[in-house]
Amino acid sequence: MVTINGESVQASGQVLLDYLKTAGYDPARVAVERNWEIIPKTDYDKTVLQPGDSLEIVHFVGGG
Repeated sequence: MVTINGESVQASGQVLLDYLKTAGYDPARVAVERNWEIIPKTDYDKTVLQPGDSLEIVHFVGGG
């Protein structure tokens, strides 16, 4: 299990980019923190989610 935004999710073994797309996130419009470290967007396709990981996914919202 992986904790994502405070909820336990069965995402262990998934590549972060695949998870984001499957969960309906636009990878270009989010920032992801894993275990207190920001993951660069260039690493989304290389980052494999591990059991016990804790992620926070933040959406960027435009407006003004």
